[in-house]
Amino acid sequence: MFRFLHAADIHLDSPLVGLRGYDPSTVERLRSAPRKALENLVDLAIETKVDFLLIAGDVFDGSWRDYNTGQFFVKQMAKLRDCKIPVFVIAGNHDAENKMTRSLPYPDNVHMFESRQATTERIEALDVVIHGQSFATQAVTEDLSMRYPQRVAGCFNIGLLHTNCAGREGFQNYAPSTLEGLRTRGYDYWALGHIHKREILSQDPWVVFPGNVQGRHAKETGAKGCYLIDVSDDLKITGEFKPLDVLRWEVVSLDVESMRHMNDLPGLISIKLQEAIDQAEDKPLALRIELRGQSELHRKFRIERERILQECQSVATGLSSDGVWIEKVVINTQMPSGASEQHGLSEEAAEAILSVFAEAKKDPKLLSQIDFNMEDVRGKLPADLRTAQLDEYLDGSSTLIELANERLLELLGSPSEESR
Repeated sequence: MFRFLHAADIHLDSPLVGLRGYDPSTVERLRSAPRKALENLVDLAIETKVDFLLIAGDVFDGSWRDYNTGQFFVKQMAKLRDCKIPVFVIAGNHDAENKMTRSLPYPDNVHMFESRQATTERIEALDVVIHGQSFATQAVTEDLSMRYPQRVAGCFNIGLLHTNCAGREGFQNYAPSTLEGLRTRGYDYWALGHIHKREILSQDPWVVFPGNVQGRHAKETGAKGCYLIDVSDDLKITGEFKPLDVLRWEVVSLDVESMRHMNDLPGLISIKLQEAIDQAEDKPLALRIELRGQSELHRKFRIERERILQECQSVATGLSSDGVWIEKVVINTQMPSGASEQHGLSEEAAEAILSVFAEAKKDPKLLSQIDFNMEDVRGKLPADLRTAQLDEYLDGSSTLIELANERLLELLGSPSEESR
């Protein structure tokens, strides 16, 4: 019987996106989350007395700004060396051979697989063989797994591979592979990396994405960590997910259809945030707040986004003084059907205005024909929007058009909050 840990996508010293608006001490504390997650991985390996550790690519987020990043990784690997735990690593697209302009010698318990071809390492005492290949360049477009060697008879065979297996959406299609192709190698376990959402694709053989060890932004929600794998004497495999993350990202969705006044929002926020805190396993939270549903307050939500953001953070601080941060407020609401007459314009005028915006949304060339300066746009935005990063709001021409649409209707006669 033996056991090992399978981790991937550590992205050491990768910045956490969306929390720059907080005080420098908080930002620095959150920036260290990937390092702490790596420390948690090393501690777990020692505590569970694993026989070896697998890291399936993207230890680093790219070439280091200085040697501190590399030195930190070396120090953690040395802890495992002192406990006689070997580590097998491949480079992925973020730390591909041609991207790393700096390097350091690793402790002798670390084996980095070469990029020229797939090679095999053997752990004699366990009758385990590990096959792997690093990325030579970031954009590897061929299916590397098809060049991995066939299984070694009489051994437990592991494939270590950084891949977009079965074309998972949201990630570059690097080293694309298929379950059917992986099965042709005859391995017992495929330790995959690259996809940041954990998933067991198959148990015949075992094909596993552990996800990344620390969420880095609001699209990487939920617990993040690694898999602890036990292999019995008769080669039966059992796996258990082990969380390693330090800061947890979640999206809190608020249905605002029943709201009649803006003053109702803090109470609704408080309920939802408390639910998220209760489910966070005592970990700090970074939250994206999404308002959804049909509401007569739709335009007010869009115009007063900054006010809503500050109210959300105030409620969060009241519930947890130093453990909840609001990354962004997203307005995904709509006006109730049949409510367009409320803006006070004549039907003809309203249709004329909206038709211009509709035409611009359909024709990408239309905006390119308009000569304007983005700083000029910033100056003409409502004050509450100017206080935030412009790119948080103007993340594409359709968003710009939508904001202009709503703001124009607001200025031309939408009812005041008091009249609702």
